Amino acid sequence: MPGSKFSQRVLDIDISGIRKMFEGAGPNSINLGLGQPDFDTPQHIRQSAIEAINEGFTGYTAGPGIPELRQALSSKFQKENNFTASADEIIVTSGASEALEIAIASLVDPGDEVLVANPGFVSYNALVSLMGGRVVDLSLTDDLTISPEDVVEKITPKTKAMILNSPANPTGAVQSKSDMKAFAQIADDYGISIISDEVYEHFIYEGEHVSPAQFSDNVITVNAVSKTFSMTGWRIGYVAARKEYTEQMIKVHQYVQACANSIAQKAALAAIEGPMDSVFAMRDEFKTRRDMLVEGLNSIGLKCASPKGAFYAFPEVPEASKSGEIASKLVSNGVIVVPGTAFGERGEGHIRLSYASSMDNLKNALDIMKKVL
Repeated sequence: MPGSKFSQRVLDIDISGIRKMFEGAGPNSINLGLGQPDFDTPQHIRQSAIEAINEGFTGYTAGPGIPELRQALSSKFQKENNFTASADEIIVTSGASEALEIAIASLVDPGDEVLVANPGFVSYNALVSLMGGRVVDLSLTDDLTISPEDVVEKITPKTKAMILNSPANPTGAVQSKSDMKAFAQIADDYGISIISDEVYEHFIYEGEHVSPAQFSDNVITVNAVSKTFSMTGWRIGYVAARKEYTEQMIKVHQYVQACANSIAQKAALAAIEGPMDSVFAMRDEFKTRRDMLVEGLNSIGLKCASPKGAFYAFPEVPEASKSGEIASKLVSNGVIVVPGTAFGERGEGHIRLSYASSMDNLKNALDIMKKVL
């Protein structure tokens, strides 16, 4: 008898815990589940897309992306991230999600190990599993970061890569410059690659953003315009790495995507080359919301450290409670949150809340949480 009609690699992964909570909620729920800025895309970016449509810029583009966007990204990396990536070392992708996929696909063979923080962003484990790899968990320290010492301890002859995410989802933790330098040195010493997910780079409230690519050539940098410019639905990400990496990633990209959306690439160009006022305004508003939410969570008995970056709080749930049960109870009462276990089994005992929502929504959510919990 034949086995399952479906591939085992797909059967071995589950629907994203974030999407599961979002899609199972009522229409009038307060959504603190999705990581999506609640600001409009800035007008000059929208206008550039309108102009692209009116000018008929609606066909396929070059696979790696339009040259002017890749050149603008090259300048951005030099100016903001302190490393050099030429235009032909950059691939424009359909969101950071695709950038992560082609990076992992280009590195991981069946049986290879990838070091990933647990809890960590939901896509990492699933993508490694889809490629036949095995995730090796990295523990979080008291400040919710990962440590160079733990990385070294977990490396084996099968280790192919480590994934870094700073500021981190779901914790909001920010890795220090000394840590990033240490991770880069480890990658060089052990001959492994770093995939650095930097989509929250501009939302830091304490500390600084540090790209490990400034310390090592063995780094694949993943980013997007999605969070920075409130462009989640435009689906434009990008990946930068040495040519030997991008030569392999472009193979995967051309078969799964061909090219990113032409109109959205023009909008992304306007974003990258344009003013940053809207970004700084978002960052300041998120910090105000963070401060209010963290204080509110602690006041109702949900212990919560103040996240240094991104726009997520990761409070502890009441002792002896299960994350999934608490999240389900809150969703049934009109507040969408994500159980910590959606980000790995070590997320048990926590829930994730996004404060990329209005101050009124956050205050109403806290009122509901106080009554329910």
